[in-house]
Amino acid sequence: MSDSMSNTQILLFCGVSLALTLGAAAVLFPYAAMSDEQRARLDTPQPAETLGAIDLGGYFGSVPVTDLVHYYVTNPPHGGTAPTAVKADRFGGC
Repeated sequence: MSDSMSNTQILLFCGVSLALTLGAAAVLFPYAAMSDEQRARLDTPQPAETLGAIDLGGYFGSVPVTDLVHYYVTNPPHGGTAPTAVKADRFGGC
């Protein structure tokens, strides 16, 4: 096989692969896209009472979202805003 023949085959393979990929994406896109009603509902904040319960599994089981929000408000996480102990850097010799 000559170099020009292999290059032609490579370009043909790449072109056909790209066309098949774009064609599959165009055909399957409507099945993956959300409707306008779904997008509008997702953009609108929902009250916690309408969210129901979340199954936390194991020991906790199903817990209402209102209980989770109440727990979060009464026990806020201590993220990056809480003061932390400063670690002393020590240089150890031989």
